[in-house]
Amino acid sequence: MMVEKEQLLNELNEELKNILHFWQTHTIDHHFGGFAGTVDANGNMVEGTDKSLVLNARILWTFSAAYNFLGDRHYLELAHRAYDYLIHHFLDKKHGGLFWSVDFKGQVVHPRKQIYGQGFGIYAFSEYFKASGQRESLDMAIQLFDLIEKYSFDPQYGGYLEALSREWEPLKDMRLSSKDANSPKSMNTHLHLLEPYSNLFKVWPTIELKNKMTDLVRIFLDKILDHQSCHFNLFFNHDWKVESNIVSFGHDIEGAWLINEAAKLIGNKELMAESRQKTLQMVNAVVREGLASDFSIYYEYIPQDNQWIRERHWWVQAEAMVGLLDAFEHSEIQDYFNLFLKIWQYIQQNVIDHEQGEWHELINDRGLAIPSEIKAGFWKCPYHNTRSLIESIQRLRRIYASDPIAVNLSK
Repeated sequence: MMVEKEQLLNELNEELKNILHFWQTHTIDHHFGGFAGTVDANGNMVEGTDKSLVLNARILWTFSAAYNFLGDRHYLELAHRAYDYLIHHFLDKKHGGLFWSVDFKGQVVHPRKQIYGQGFGIYAFSEYFKASGQRESLDMAIQLFDLIEKYSFDPQYGGYLEALSREWEPLKDMRLSSKDANSPKSMNTHLHLLEPYSNLFKVWPTIELKNKMTDLVRIFLDKILDHQSCHFNLFFNHDWKVESNIVSFGHDIEGAWLINEAAKLIGNKELMAESRQKTLQMVNAVVREGLASDFSIYYEYIPQDNQWIRERHWWVQAEAMVGLLDAFEHSEIQDYFNLFLKIWQYIQQNVIDHEQGEWHELINDRGLAIPSEIKAGFWKCPYHNTRSLIESIQRLRRIYASDPIAVNLSK
């Protein structure tokens, strides 16, 4: 099967607009403001559900990034809406930072300062600043950066603690979610600090931030990455002793391209070369161990039980697209590009909900959506798939521009 370059770009662009259209038409909460806390598989709002910082910050990032990429002012208007809701309902005006969740009326439910969530606040506010030019938004991102560095940074062992109380005091239970280990440090939180710090650096390129990004890249390459398996370890104690051996294929391939993005922004050639070498090893490990026969990516593997978590999560497939294109750009190895095309084909056939819109949350081994899925919720957000499509289009344009006949578009 052959696919023309323009056809591929059009497919990605149209699906990007389809996802944005779903969020425009199915998630706006006209009664209580902002956006719905939960939307079911059929695109219907579920009444009375809490609204998470993760969902709302990612919505702000999404519509800001969509406006920055496509230039449609309708997306900017929705970014304004998301920004206003975050400022009025999630911002802790007494102690600073952003609350973890509010109820459907916008009243605080969990005031804790989850560092993962503060990171997404930086990611959203910095992108919104690029879209709107509002200095207040950049100031908010910088304030969050300062709070993270003041309260979460570990000066003894390096890295960042998972969570603190509303008053930025230590917590006994620091878990990001009920399925996570109660460890003081995690791969996931560090990944979603590297990501927003990189985004903030594009609009606020200070030496302090550059140094913090460099430290984070080194933490990933030296402490989080297992050099034997070429997978991330997930949970750690204060001094970086590993407390988990679960393999998360989606985080591996997402982390690979985010590390390379940060290293490129830092501009240290030696660090860039080291990052590219080690992240290619990570991508190879994902392809070797996590790639299913239908060219999708499994969710997790638990070595001690030899247990495979075979559900195909929507976000894992989205991040695999970017990770594979990133690997192709750095290596020019055709197999990465071919796998990118195959995963995009899998997404088109199995993940995109062509009837109700958006992407199915979970897919089983037979390629069918799992009935309990939702389209929007505490964690189910529009950022993974919209970002994947934007990144893929940008990278493909760059690849075609540099050598338009180098890419064999068979799949």
